[in-house]
Parts: sequence; structure tokens; C-alpha cells
Amino acid sequence: MRLAHILPLASLVVLSACGAEEPATAASDASPTMASTTDAHAAPAKAAAKAEVGKAAPDFTLKDLTGSEHTLSSYKGKTVVLEWFNPGCPFVVTAHEEGGLKTLAADHSSESTVWLAINSGAPGKQGHGVEANKAAATSWKLSHPILIDESGAVGHTYNATNTPQMVVVDPKGVIAYAGALDNSPRNVTPDGQTYTNYVTKALGALAAGEPVKPSQTNPYGCSVKY
Repeated sequence: MRLAHILPLASLVVLSACGAEEPATAASDASPTMASTTDAHAAPAKAAAKAEVGKAAPDFTLKDLTGSEHTLSSYKGKTVVLEWFNPGCPFVVTAHEEGGLKTLAADHSSESTVWLAINSGAPGKQGHGVEANKAAATSWKLSHPILIDESGAVGHTYNATNTPQMVVVDPKGVIAYAGALDNSPRNVTPDGQTYTNYVTKALGALAAGEPVKPSQTNPYGCSVKY
């Protein structure tokens, strides 16, 4: 089954800054159920069949903020983290300024791991635009590429519904993890739970040659602004 078909476990109301009210749900340890622009650097996305945990990650090509192209399949042999990104989303702001994404990409930057942020927002929507994303990258000291997917083709292929939403692709090009960043939306961990960063956990398991558990969780955050 696909990334979009995930049963929600708990909900909270997303701030109005994200757009219309929307549920943001905590992650679960359940077994996989799978869920005209003025930007000169935007590029058409080349996306394939829908993404599924345990199957080959659909290939795509997108341009970053400098106009350089990035093709997912060119990173085969390395672990790749895909982060759905919107610098105007309060969940993304919190994650990068004080939460689970503050140093995560830098901490795992190496010759064997590639981090790619993807902004699937449409022209005129919250967080869209090369300059807005460059400003966020500077403010948050991001050194990894931010890719522009203004057509939304790659986001839809990967069933991206929220920002932040994460996908981890193993060195063989297979999706090993998909879902939430952690179990702490806006740095609020549910009572009785220990903080868990699911991306850190997935990367550790892959590095150790162990199965990724959980391999899928329910994403939370703002809706992707298609």
C-alpha cells in the first residue's frame, strides 16, 4: 500500500499560519501501511510511479536554488534523506530553529549520506520562491540543497502531505523510512512518551545494517501548499 494510506493515531490543530485548519498526528510504531512562475530556477520534475516503503524510490530531477540539477538516482550507493520543506510553515520553523531539524542534516552530512530538502509549494503559495528559501537557508545555516518542485509532481509521487515530512532512501535506492520527523510536533512530546527522532533512528539502523523500525509513521505539520 502507499504512503497516503496511514491511519491517524492522535491529532492537534495546525496554526492558521499553515493555511486552513488541518490535523497533525503523532507517529506510530505500526508496521508499514504506506501511507507561470517568476522563479528562473524552477524546473519540470521527472517523477515515476507512486512511492512505497520497501520498494525502489521513484526517480526525479529537480533544480536547487542556484539552478543546479539533482537527480535522485545519481546518489545511488548513498543514503538519501528527503525533507519536505516550507520556510513559512510554523512546524518547519520550530523544527529548524529549536527542534529536531536544527542540526540534524549537518550532523549526518558525510560522503555516505545526502540530504535534500524539497519545496513542493505552488507559485503564490506560502513559502514559495527562490528568495524566500534562500533567506531561510541563510538564517538556519543550511548547507544542503533546497529543491524547487513548484509543479508538485515529485511531492504527489511521494505522497507528501505535510511539512516537515521525511523519506529515507537506502544505498540500494529503496525507501527504508517514510513519515514524521519525530514524535514531538512543535517540540511538544506527548505525556508519557520519550522523545524519538525517527530519522535519526532510521539512519542509525541503516548504518548498522539493521532493519529500520518503525519504517513508517504518520506525518504531522502544515499541509503541502500545492
